[in-house]
Amino acid sequence: MIICYLFCMCVDVLYNMKREMLRRGLSRKTVITYLFYVRKFLLFVKDKSPKEFSKKDVRAFLYYLKDKGLHESSLNVVHNALRFMMIEILHKGMYLKIKFSKTPKKKPGFLTQSEIKSILKSISNGKHRLIVALMYGAGLRVGEVVKLKSEDLDFNNMTGWVKHGKGGKDRPFIIPKSIANELRSLAESTHSYLFRGSKNAHISIKSVQEIVRKAAKRAGIGRSVHPHMFRHSFTTHLLQFGEDVQTVQGLLGHASPETTLGYSHLARPKLISTESPLDRL
Repeated sequence: MIICYLFCMCVDVLYNMKREMLRRGLSRKTVITYLFYVRKFLLFVKDKSPKEFSKKDVRAFLYYLKDKGLHESSLNVVHNALRFMMIEILHKGMYLKIKFSKTPKKKPGFLTQSEIKSILKSISNGKHRLIVALMYGAGLRVGEVVKLKSEDLDFNNMTGWVKHGKGGKDRPFIIPKSIANELRSLAESTHSYLFRGSKNAHISIKSVQEIVRKAAKRAGIGRSVHPHMFRHSFTTHLLQFGEDVQTVQGLLGHASPETTLGYSHLARPKLISTESPLDRL
């Protein structure tokens, strides 16, 4: 009887937490991650009801995970998940003087215009070349470009829309003039994903990573190249060309201009209208 009661209470916590996170517009990835760790915590304190949860329990769980070898950056995520549960769902005060060191962020790697031109020339498959061209020319994340549909493109205004991007937000992007005709032909030939994979699904992120890796090797790039480097290059080159930070911020979907300014160590002040860096190659 007691076990059944505790189980129902824990199910309520998970249900209410999921509902509240969705209401606040947290990303799907964040919702899944937070619920995953809260479930683990509930199993860790399985003999207690949510009303009995304390800071001591949270601390014990965090150090348990640390002893099991969980990376410190992940421990901070667990801490945030449990803090959300305690404060927002259970309405308990929870101030813990506990912080795990974060892994220092590496400066974003980027490619030169010459390297990007060489990579694009090395790709013989038209659709694959378009994927890479969009990541650079529109500053799209790999997870955004693979999900593009024909309905997301507006050739009259030469813009496209990322639907439900990072943080669940929509944002516009530039359609580079140099690939507009190819993109239009592709869009007219499908009513679903622009870049199809198997079983009517979109091409996988893993496939794009492999396309990029092989193209960089053929182009003679002597370092590791990954899809996100094209987005970094889009940002860096626009700032080098003199585009203002606020415009670039809007195109990238950055919540804060400080994030965009992380690339500005390479920028030269020169005001121009927004133009895709792909059209400058």
